Amino acid sequence: MALMYHTKVTEKDIAPYVLLPGDPKRVPMVAKLWDEAKLIADSREHLTYTGIYKGMPISCTSTGMGCPSTAIAVEELARCGATTFLRMGTCAGIQSHINEGDIAVFDSACRFEGTSTQYVPIEYPAVAHHEIIQAAIQSCERLDLNYHVGTTRTTDALFANRPEEDASFSGYHRHDWDHFLSDLKQMKVLAGDMESSIVMILSRVFGLRGGALCVCVTNLLKQFEEGQNFDYENDINYSKNNVERLNYIACETMHQIYLNDNSK
Repeated sequence: MALMYHTKVTEKDIAPYVLLPGDPKRVPMVAKLWDEAKLIADSREHLTYTGIYKGMPISCTSTGMGCPSTAIAVEELARCGATTFLRMGTCAGIQSHINEGDIAVFDSACRFEGTSTQYVPIEYPAVAHHEIIQAAIQSCERLDLNYHVGTTRTTDALFANRPEEDASFSGYHRHDWDHFLSDLKQMKVLAGDMESSIVMILSRVFGLRGGALCVCVTNLLKQFEEGQNFDYENDINYSKNNVERLNYIACETMHQIYLNDNSK
């Protein structure tokens, strides 16, 4: 069994069902919800636990921020036998009806990032596997959570393509940034994140299952429409309730996939 270079995991370490949070600190928080959990590896931005959740073998590996490190995680986990990937993270709303604490189930992604174009042309769609979307909806309905289904905007550059004058350092600002957010709103893009598209692309081309759901921690339209600058300290809500809601719905969605698989 080969040891993966970046994640430091082997085939015996990884379950078929894998959760993919961005922040390594969230991995042990997720694992606390399981019936059994074991620390497998802690390497760079990739922290991995494997265990059992309601009878389902499950792993959780952090991806770090952005598509490049996420692609590395998916590549190495797939080589270790993972077949179902669910990105679980945070997002910023781009529609006025999306509130903090709502769950966004992403069925597709706009590919404003460079990693996926190394694998497939830009015309290739980033779409989630229908069985993951179905399970996420089932779980949100059963838990009576406010949720939305739609498209995310995945980007590499957090501080670019924003309308605020101070979005980038020293006032650097391109003219086309002024309209990017309003264009996304018109295109009915639900929210923005930094990893979902590559999970969808790689799982599709590898013949596996991939999808994404996020908890909304802010809404970008408030500052844009009210002419305010975005304050990362005060305008993003990483509350305990939001993080716990994300962790639970992610585990429950993956367990619903497991139940649906066993009923086929």
